[in-house]
Amino acid sequence: MFEAIRTSLTEWRDYVAWAPDGLVGSAMLALAALLALAIHSMLIRLLRRLLRDRRPHLRSFLSGTKGLTRLALIILALFIVLPAAPFDVEVESAVAKVLLVVAIALSGSAVVTVVDMTADLYLKRFEYDVDDLYARKHLTQVRVLARTIDTIVIVATVGAVLMSFDPVRHYGVSLFASAGVAGLVAGLAARPLLSNLFAGIQIAMAQPMRIDDSVQIDNEVGRIEEITSTYVVVRLWDLRRLIVPLAYFIEKPFQNWTRDTSALIGNVMLYVDYAAPVDVIRAKFSEILKQSDKWDGRIAALQVTDFKEGTMELRCLMSARTASQTFDLRCEVREKLIAFLQKEHPEALPHSRQISLKEARGGTEDAALAGEPLKRIRPA
Repeated sequence: MFEAIRTSLTEWRDYVAWAPDGLVGSAMLALAALLALAIHSMLIRLLRRLLRDRRPHLRSFLSGTKGLTRLALIILALFIVLPAAPFDVEVESAVAKVLLVVAIALSGSAVVTVVDMTADLYLKRFEYDVDDLYARKHLTQVRVLARTIDTIVIVATVGAVLMSFDPVRHYGVSLFASAGVAGLVAGLAARPLLSNLFAGIQIAMAQPMRIDDSVQIDNEVGRIEEITSTYVVVRLWDLRRLIVPLAYFIEKPFQNWTRDTSALIGNVMLYVDYAAPVDVIRAKFSEILKQSDKWDGRIAALQVTDFKEGTMELRCLMSARTASQTFDLRCEVREKLIAFLQKEHPEALPHSRQISLKEARGGTEDAALAGEPLKRIRPA
């Protein structure tokens, strides 16, 4: 079919032999491009009419690849017409080289677009929720794998474009074939890219962390906001963004607070006087949790965990559905317990016990021997 088209174009060229070759060749390429545009427009309308509202996914896919298919059809038309155009050998070779480069870049762009659109269509099957670990698992896997494939395709496309030029190809072959040091330097330079690339694949498969996981990295607490092909964006509690290389999550330890479930256990440490009524404080703690909408009803415990020199240590354990709710619940418990002790049991707050030198000399020792309590002095 292509030969028939070129034969027809050659016969038509004979009718305009009086015109300059460059002008005739340019006109032939322009007409081929216009014809390709017309055919593409007709095909798009026909496909939309056939699909209508029956296949919304195919319609969105068709709309997303409209520009790529248009450019592909134009390049195909120019490739068909170019041999029949009356150009010089040098001009024809240069135009063919440009078309080849554009075709390679278009192929890479098409693969990236198809991969991204396929990933988006696949993820539409899931109703995303922070507490839905299954949905977050697929979201992380699909996004990381899609971006890894995009990176590989882009690198391969750039390499194919560069290797299509003879000077670059010969230079690259001679460089890596004859210079071992240069090859070593190039390998070391590519190590960060390759390590992050393979780390992305490992994260997608093993999933030590997922998108929207709550993590702690070097005493910074935040949530995984985005996973790219080379780094991870962690949104911190104060809206700062911590940029961490992908390889970090494979090579170094970090805390993942929502690895298996979004629920967390929080603790509040309370330091009270030895005279504090522990049972009353425990009852008030349970009451505070029952009145809070952040408590998930699973864990509630108050225990005496240690004795200090002048205080008694109480540990309050509680659970909530998410890390942010756990933090808010801990703050709420602290505020309400302190307010309760200040109002109802001020004697339970920490005190300092002191004996002045005058009292020690003036009969306090006798009082102590008689069994009378020593004077308790509140700190100023």
